[in-house]
Amino acid sequence: MKCLKCNSLDSKVVDSRSADDGKSIRRRRECLVCGYRFTTYERIELGPLFVVKRDGSREKFDRDKIVHGIVRACEKRPVAMSRIEQVANEIEFELWEMSESEVETRIIGEKVMEKLRNLDDVAYVRFASVYKQFTDIDTFINELTNMLEGKRRDE
Repeated sequence: MKCLKCNSLDSKVVDSRSADDGKSIRRRRECLVCGYRFTTYERIELGPLFVVKRDGSREKFDRDKIVHGIVRACEKRPVAMSRIEQVANEIEFELWEMSESEVETRIIGEKVMEKLRNLDDVAYVRFASVYKQFTDIDTFINELTNMLEGKRRDE
C-alpha cells in the first residue's frame, strides 16, 4: 500500500479489526520510511456492478461517488466521516444483495435519500434538492412538508 505522504510502498499493519459487521476489515498502517499513519479497508469484491444512468448509458459502479455525494450533503454538519463511510457501505451491500448486475441511478439516489433522512435532516434536504432537481421554492417547500409529516408519523 502506497504512503499518501511520501509515496513509499513500505508500510506495516499496526492494527487490524473487523468493520461493517464483518463485511470488511479496517487496517491501520504506518509508513516505514516517514512514519505517517493511514487507514485502509479491505472488502470482498463480488463482481462487476453497472449503473444505468438517466440517459440510458451505463458505467461501472463507483462507491466513491456515493461517499462524495453524502460528504457534500453533510458539509458543515455534525456527521462523522466514519458514519458517512458506514452509510455508503450499507448502500453498497444493499445493491449487491439485489443480485442484479445493473442498477438504475434512481434506486441508488433513493437509497441515499433514505439513509440521509435518518442521518441528518439538513443533509437529506440538500441531497434531495440536487437529486430531485428542485426548480422552484414550491417544490422545496413540498419536500420539507412531506419530510415533517413523515417525522410526525414516526413519533
